[in-house]
Amino acid sequence: MRKSVENLATSKITGGRRVPLRIRRKYEIDRYPNEAVNGAQVTITRRVRGNNKKTALKTIDFVNLATGDAKVKKAKIIKVLDNATNNDYKRRGIITKGAILETQEGKCRVISKPGQNGIVNAILLKE
Repeated sequence: MRKSVENLATSKITGGRRVPLRIRRKYEIDRYPNEAVNGAQVTITRRVRGNNKKTALKTIDFVNLATGDAKVKKAKIIKVLDNATNNDYKRRGIITKGAILETQEGKCRVISKPGQNGIVNAILLKE
């Protein structure tokens, strides 16, 4: 008699125990995503593979805004208008690459990865 589908992963048809070929390696272990939101700047630094470091943002209130004429301004973030990454991110106001922000200078699109770079760079959108 064959076993049910959910038991096939843990045991053989004969009833013997299934042993994994190898254990999960340290570099395969995933971690919770770091989701940057609007607020006073708070960063964290974590050690990654190769003894390198990643600086990530928890909260940020300013964005480096590139305007059309090769100038970069520091603009205050008012709110997150849209986030195509995830509808839940849009509702919660999480800043990721590709998010549309409302700033004092106007609407802008984020082009950096705040959860990995520790900085928010954006380009001004033409309205």
